[in-house]
Amino acid sequence: MAPSSVRWYFNLSKWSPTYQELLLATACIQPEEKLRLGKFVFKKDFKSSLIGRLMMRKFVSESCGLNYAALRFSRQEKGRPGLETPEKVSFNVSHHGDYTVLAGELGDALLGVDVMKLEYTGGKPLSEFFRIMNRNFSTLEWRQIYAPKSPAEQLNMFCRLWALKESYTKAIGLGITMKLSEISFKISSPLTKERFTCDSKLFVDGEELTGWAFHEVLLDDFHCVAVATDRPVDEVQFKELDFSELVRNAEAFQLPDESYCLDYFKKAEKPC
Repeated sequence: MAPSSVRWYFNLSKWSPTYQELLLATACIQPEEKLRLGKFVFKKDFKSSLIGRLMMRKFVSESCGLNYAALRFSRQEKGRPGLETPEKVSFNVSHHGDYTVLAGELGDALLGVDVMKLEYTGGKPLSEFFRIMNRNFSTLEWRQIYAPKSPAEQLNMFCRLWALKESYTKAIGLGITMKLSEISFKISSPLTKERFTCDSKLFVDGEELTGWAFHEVLLDDFHCVAVATDRPVDEVQFKELDFSELVRNAEAFQLPDESYCLDYFKKAEKPC
């Protein structure tokens, strides 16, 4: 029996696709998805988005018992991917750093997930970056960011709060188009790799928002994940998928495109 709740992650740093793997993977996505992915300049962006599409297809087909090749995804309002058929299923994908992650639930649910790599590569001093980002965080959140003594600890708290904000705004379908300073998280416990942290509280316009659950965990020492849902679901541990498991029940519904795959191998891995 397929699980009603899933949490998956794929470590992109472990996967350098072979030519045959890429032929299969790109034959298992929709033509418009394939066209969009082909516009990516760097391999890393291409891979992270490709894995996200394959995760979505695997989750929906296995959880809903639907034919893999018959599934059709479309961009809904605000650009969020969704099913063209009215199946009662919720899912959300995020990618950053070395990971692509998916959170999925059977039934009607508001659900958002965000993964963040705990690093800053903006070039400006961290203090200047924080100044630029000032309007996106509440006074309470800035107190929590600046409370740690070291810049690395401050950055980790910044990334953690950002992941929480992203998970919630994605769950309600607004993304970061809303005024982020109006939503404020209060952190109570540190993140660990061993178990979920579930006691962070959300305040909207100063009032605590009840009826929501926020599950946070470290995938490794350098990546945190936040899941937001309006359903009282049990803590579902994140499971790592490798490529063979990801495509185990996949069905190609396009012909393999050799020239498309050869173009991938001509791309640079990531920006210098």
